[in-house]
Amino acid sequence: MTYLFDDPKTFPADAVAGLVAAHPEELLQVHGGVVRKDATPTGQPALVVGGGSGHYPAFAGWVGPGFAHGAPCGNIFSSPSADQVYSVARNADNGGGVILGFGHYAGDVLHFGVAAEKLRAEGIDVRIVAVSDDVASGEKGDHRDRRGIAGDLPVFKIAGAAIQAGAGLADAERLAWKANDATRSLGVAFDGCTLPGADDALFHVPEGQMAIGLGIHGEPGIDEKPMPSAAELAKILVDGVLEETPELDSTRAAVVLNGLGTVKYEEMFVVWGHVAELLAEAGITVVRPEVGEHVTSLDMAGLSLTVMRLDEELEQHWLAPADTPAFRRGGTVQGDLGTERGEVYTPGEDPIPEASEESRTSAAKVTEILGEVRSLLEELEPELGRMDAIAGDGDHGQGMVLGIRAAHATAQRATEAGAGARTVLVQAGASWSAEAGGTSGALWGAALTSVGSAFSDQEKVTDQQIVTALVQAVEAVERLGGAKPGDKTMVDAAVPFRESLAGAGGAAGEAIAVAADKATTAADSTADIAAHKGRARTHGEKSVGTPDPGAISFSKIVTLLGQQLSA
Repeated sequence: MTYLFDDPKTFPADAVAGLVAAHPEELLQVHGGVVRKDATPTGQPALVVGGGSGHYPAFAGWVGPGFAHGAPCGNIFSSPSADQVYSVARNADNGGGVILGFGHYAGDVLHFGVAAEKLRAEGIDVRIVAVSDDVASGEKGDHRDRRGIAGDLPVFKIAGAAIQAGAGLADAERLAWKANDATRSLGVAFDGCTLPGADDALFHVPEGQMAIGLGIHGEPGIDEKPMPSAAELAKILVDGVLEETPELDSTRAAVVLNGLGTVKYEEMFVVWGHVAELLAEAGITVVRPEVGEHVTSLDMAGLSLTVMRLDEELEQHWLAPADTPAFRRGGTVQGDLGTERGEVYTPGEDPIPEASEESRTSAAKVTEILGEVRSLLEELEPELGRMDAIAGDGDHGQGMVLGIRAAHATAQRATEAGAGARTVLVQAGASWSAEAGGTSGALWGAALTSVGSAFSDQEKVTDQQIVTALVQAVEAVERLGGAKPGDKTMVDAAVPFRESLAGAGGAAGEAIAVAADKATTAADSTADIAAHKGRARTHGEKSVGTPDPGAISFSKIVTLLGQQLSA
């Protein structure tokens, strides 16, 4: 249970503000996250690591000399938006380029990738490293397609230390990938975590049982076994991690026993005693182990074990000093630590272009509809979260509400400032993506932006433009998300909707209503298939019997749209 908060929706931002207030000499809060108080030394590569909130010390607690230069902080268990990543990277860069590091999740890949493209367009050299250490989330031959869990710590520590020692951008990227490919992790859970303000955990493990292979976003495990003793658990973790030989086959290793939120230090020390014995028996020499909370999942009851094989190069950087709010490795951090920060990048307010009276009238209707969608999603939030928790992380309802609230508020401000339909939708789309984060945040933000790009600030929106815009919006979602019908995603409902609309004439409201019926049927049918994309793919069979929340929310929204345009 998360006991202390003000507003659950502002919990991540409130936590970041409090962290910076607790470490004013080390951290500076910027739009989207935190950076070091001092500027990155001129010409030094900037390591920017991030992900959803709820994982502290990851990721903001690792910002400091010898480690990261900045951390974008998303909503609970949701990737930071591209806007957040871009802002933190802009504030961290000082001419040496940027490495963007994150766990390998669909939303993070999407948002960090979009931010990277924007940074590159401005002449900043950007490299991307997606950590993929979790052995329970993919086959042996697909290591880089797995998700990232507590392996984030040693991989990013290696990269940060290498940069502090003078490595250039390309060499630091090489070392980060080398560290990732040498790292394997496995986690277990005894009970699920509870989002701030929620009445119950995202999932429960049956009493007397233990879930194996959980994710750090509250995803349930892929197997269950009777609750073990500490010695039995140590053997399960060690055997699971050592089952495959990573790319770097070495007998020396950096090892992390990571607490996920509720299992406390004395318990971890008991387990660690057995882990250390088992690793020694396996011929592994442990180099400076870390036992504690490093990558948490709010209050999840569980542990994970991470083993990174070391050669001389990796070991040097694993042992190097670091000085951050949550990770302090002994010794003095050598090298240039930066200078006093000057100007801070802050996103400016988007301008409002001139618009005709006809387009402003259309913009007012757009804003009204967004308000109705907001009411709909606020009502659906608990049910969407329940569906998402079956095989995902339970945040779909929350993310959709965060997105629509931001989009509606932005649309209201733009409309009051005299914006036309195009500007209202484009700015609303950017706000949805920025505030919601996650894969669905990026996709819905892109969808609104795509619809807006089909309209004009100088003309009234016509029925044919609406139909064409919605078809283009679904095509943008398909292109960006990469999902296909049958993957059990929003696309399962969106594609039948698009196909029904394509070539439709006459009144937009009637055409949308017909297409929405097809989307609803398709969304309901997703209950019969297993997930193949996103976080839920590692628990695909568990999702059978429950429809995809993204498909359901899409079908509900377009049904409402049809009703609003037919009224």
